[in-house]
Amino acid sequence: MADQPLILWFRRDFRLSDHPMLAAAVASGRPLLPVFVLDAQAEALGAAAKWRLGLGVARFAQTLAAMGQRLILRRGDALAVLQGLIAETGAAGVMWQRMYDPQAVARDTGVKAALKAKGLVAESFPGALLIEPWEVATGQGGYYKVYSPFWKAVSARGFSPPVPAVTAMRAPDIWPASEDLADWQMGAAMRRGAVVCLPHQRVGEAAALARLDEFIDSSVVRYKAARDFPGVIGATSGLSENLAWGEIGPRTIWAAGQRALHQGDAGAEQFCKELVWREFAYHLMHHSPHILTQSWREGWEDFPWRSDNRQAEAWRRGMTGEPFVDAAMREMYVSGRMHNRARMVVASYLTKHLLTDWRLGQAWFAECLTDWDEAANAMGWQWVAGSGPDAAPYFRVFNPAGQAEKFDSDGAYRRRWIAEISAKPGPEAQSYFAAVPRRWNLAVTQTYPDPIFSLADGRARALEAYAARGRAAGQTEKDGRE
Repeated sequence: MADQPLILWFRRDFRLSDHPMLAAAVASGRPLLPVFVLDAQAEALGAAAKWRLGLGVARFAQTLAAMGQRLILRRGDALAVLQGLIAETGAAGVMWQRMYDPQAVARDTGVKAALKAKGLVAESFPGALLIEPWEVATGQGGYYKVYSPFWKAVSARGFSPPVPAVTAMRAPDIWPASEDLADWQMGAAMRRGAVVCLPHQRVGEAAALARLDEFIDSSVVRYKAARDFPGVIGATSGLSENLAWGEIGPRTIWAAGQRALHQGDAGAEQFCKELVWREFAYHLMHHSPHILTQSWREGWEDFPWRSDNRQAEAWRRGMTGEPFVDAAMREMYVSGRMHNRARMVVASYLTKHLLTDWRLGQAWFAECLTDWDEAANAMGWQWVAGSGPDAAPYFRVFNPAGQAEKFDSDGAYRRRWIAEISAKPGPEAQSYFAAVPRRWNLAVTQTYPDPIFSLADGRARALEAYAARGRAAGQTEKDGRE
């Protein structure tokens, strides 16, 4: 029986270290069959995320091959594929690292029940988070709805060190057939943008660990002071890309941050807080999954958000005439990522100056981000829109011009990404026009547009709408701006 293989079902956990499931599988002594299934949930990913997933799968397959292993690729319904592989190989069952979005939970629950009903191994493991969402609770036994007390509760717990990297895996005597990744055309929806976006990706566990080391060695000390300035190169870790696809484990990052903190690096605590901010998003998604699709706060579903509109289309294209907003949108389209300060500004501009539904912005980020994370994306949009978990006034309005003056005073960020405002635009700014759909009819030689909407008028309209909502809810709050 010990020669029956175990199927290791990889999804968003393409690494060998800090991986409890993989460590447990190796410790079993059984032959191991690593598998990736392109199921309906993976098929439904946005263009950039699906493409980046394909890059991660390819790199992980190379990593396993260097160990004398293989990554078996199959396409179809996850349960049907896994049952088929069990029948082909005589496997004892399946192990996997947990996912937490409602669709994945429903899928994985069904897989576990079906396999266990046949007496097969069906084990799920932690590893994607520092702490499971149900393992931290308020003093009253409920879930946290504000970040600050959540941070205090989580950071006070302490965590065991990351699980050491697996260095060898027992291979099966016979390998099942595998599909060809190229046949799946994971990047088809990226079209010509894939060539532009590729140099901005750092794919795989080795790249992620190197990125972490670089950041801790050179930048974490200034992280708190510099993280809000998008024009400062290297001020942030860039690890969101690798965390999104499980190419690095959160306990690896936490341990590095804690070592830096104990060495006296000034920005290390803030760095750890940002990692726990991600945990907070998963905590909220687990306890209130409606955050993904509906206003998180009660009483917000009737807010008069605008549906899609011409101004929102200008926002998507980075052609609003507000340079800080447009620079951020173009950064995302070219690189697959966006600086966090810029994310707040572009989200505020869409939801407040343009009074457009946050779900439209959420969907566009899901289409364009290579570091897309469903929980973090939803929480971030609702946090800015005012309908989410934010202790600050819900009617805070980020002024793009004021934010640019404060956080990009020399204009470096705007010039880096907007070709039309620079006498000698750099390759990154010009590459935007090589990446966008041809039907947009954008050219590097065009004139930069005038603002599509007055910031003062947009802010006044937003505050009136928020005030009306507040009056309807019996609330009286002061004006808020940032």
